[in-house]
Amino acid sequence: MVRDGAADRHVYRRDVDLFLKDGRIAEITPAGARPPQANEPVLDGAGLLALPGLVNIHSHPSTEPGYRGVREDHGVPEQQMTGLIERLQAFRLGEEGRAAAAEMAYAEMLRAGTTTACDVTVPFDGWLETMVRSGMRFYAAPTFASARWGMSAPQTVTWKWDEAGGIAAFDKAKTVMAEAEAHNSGRLDAMVFPAQIDTVTPELFAAGRRLADETGRPFSTHIGQSVVEVREMIRRHGVTPVQWAAAQALLKPGTVLAHCILLDEHPQIAWHTRKDLDLIADAGAAVAHCPQPFARYGLAMDHVGRYRARGVTVGLGTDCAPHNLIEEMRLAIVAGRLMSEDIASLDTGGAFEAATIGGAKALGRDDIGVLAPGALADIVLVDLAYPLMQPARDPLRSFVFHAADRAVRTVLVNGEVVLKDGAPVHLDPAGAMERLAEAQMRMLKDSEKHDYAGRPAEQIAPLSLPLSSG
Repeated sequence: MVRDGAADRHVYRRDVDLFLKDGRIAEITPAGARPPQANEPVLDGAGLLALPGLVNIHSHPSTEPGYRGVREDHGVPEQQMTGLIERLQAFRLGEEGRAAAAEMAYAEMLRAGTTTACDVTVPFDGWLETMVRSGMRFYAAPTFASARWGMSAPQTVTWKWDEAGGIAAFDKAKTVMAEAEAHNSGRLDAMVFPAQIDTVTPELFAAGRRLADETGRPFSTHIGQSVVEVREMIRRHGVTPVQWAAAQALLKPGTVLAHCILLDEHPQIAWHTRKDLDLIADAGAAVAHCPQPFARYGLAMDHVGRYRARGVTVGLGTDCAPHNLIEEMRLAIVAGRLMSEDIASLDTGGAFEAATIGGAKALGRDDIGVLAPGALADIVLVDLAYPLMQPARDPLRSFVFHAADRAVRTVLVNGEVVLKDGAPVHLDPAGAMERLAEAQMRMLKDSEKHDYAGRPAEQIAPLSLPLSSG
């Protein structure tokens, strides 16, 4: 699969050789047209489908694996089913657990063919070092906020403001972003990320936007992700979150709106205006679509095909565990069709474009997410002989709908093998798994200290089946 430059799209090509040099794709030739030179290492690609590395433009690797077994069925009816706010006030994963979670998530990403990811987190010791060790390409997005969510009852969300703390967190984020960009690996970039549209003051948003403009970094925030958030922003400002962001000059090319599902005309909002989507499109902002966490609450974008038809650049993110962008592609297709009642809302090629070229465009890049001469050598090799890839009439459909990460054999970043025979070369997910399990136990045990009602974890997020004492 290579890029058709004239049409700026992916196309199939059979029987080709890819020649790599200095971490980039130097040539793509018919197979055997130019034999390798004596000193050139050769990776046999016979029987393999070569894909561009996937681009994940929104993820939380350092926390979400810690919610495995906790969040899948968790929601609060009084908050229109979202469990986001209740979880964050009750469950707090320690720093050791967050480091283990990140290592596990990076391994998940590699196994599912992701080579570039935006990692949104509160910085912790060793964060950048773990990114580098993975061999992947990252945008470090250290978050900062002026407020923290809380609750006083199931139906009552509170915002605890600490403006000085927000400024301090912004200063810390600036330091971490500079460290990432200065790293000698050459695989770390940075993204300016004020945490949520409802937890950051206008002044701090303005400072973050200025920094992004001055440094040329992408700018992002969570927006339109819960009915609670939309109603609160309307209460404060009389307009939707997207309209408020537009009035604050936050929407520009280089802005990535994380989630952005609940626009004014979404069925769960039904605000009287009908202009949010136009504001996003006209500003040239992009959307990071992460269907999985919202589908668990019974919520979906309305609908992804409409965003794309209006000219909005849509990329994909994982947001929660599993950090598997192939599953997000499949769910984006299905949810888009369900919401639109139209099979043409999003097809397999369109979803793959969002996971590659769309994500690259959102980040302002044309050298990732494609296989083309001059592009970075971020390549995923898929085993066409894997049973769920067969018959291989249309290998992309087989990959997205059937085989997924199970058929991924090898991943290269900058021309270096970072996943071999389906296993990460530089990460230890088994060791990280043990550390995370211990950290999760501590997190659950401590929930009574943090929860607004002092409830144990078993009450907030019961097991899916009762535990028998017999």
